[in-house]
Amino acid sequence: MLTLVDAVAGYTVPVSPPTSFSVTRGEVVGLAGPNGIGKSTLLKAVLGTASLFAGRIERAPGTRFGYLSQQPVRLPEVPLSGSELLAALGADRLTPPTRLAEKLAARIDRLSGGEYQLLMLWATLAGDGDLILLDEPTNNLDAGHIRTAADEIAAARPQRAMLVVSHDRAFLGAVCSRIVDLEVLHG
Repeated sequence: MLTLVDAVAGYTVPVSPPTSFSVTRGEVVGLAGPNGIGKSTLLKAVLGTASLFAGRIERAPGTRFGYLSQQPVRLPEVPLSGSELLAALGADRLTPPTRLAEKLAARIDRLSGGEYQLLMLWATLAGDGDLILLDEPTNNLDAGHIRTAADEIAAARPQRAMLVVSHDRAFLGAVCSRIVDLEVLHG
């Protein structure tokens, strides 16, 4: 679904080290490394919103993306329930996890940061993307929400290819089939 070959990404200047890996359907690949090494920037280069300075990024033809940003945009005072948001995003065809389902009647502007993060993670996983890009999906999540997130990523894994950026190595170890460490590549 996705192959990076010596890809170097950035905006006005290169940020990431040359990075090579591939992701196939059924795989969850983690990107690890310290702040500022270019994990999120590589994700954005895959999406086409960051520049590719060297190497190449190959996407399978017709690939549909699902993307969860580090800080999903949260509009203030939106009189929209979680269920209505999922319907608007086309992510209401699957049954959400119990921990989230009990909050779907609430307005999204009344959800806690963790509840909103879990809602947006679920919207990404329940959407129609073939290649799911998750940038720090555990932001704002408590331990229970992190377990739910890990379970839902595992459940979505067989039919999708996923690329996950996280500082949480335990989380990456729990959800990923393998981890690409950009610090090792940077050497």
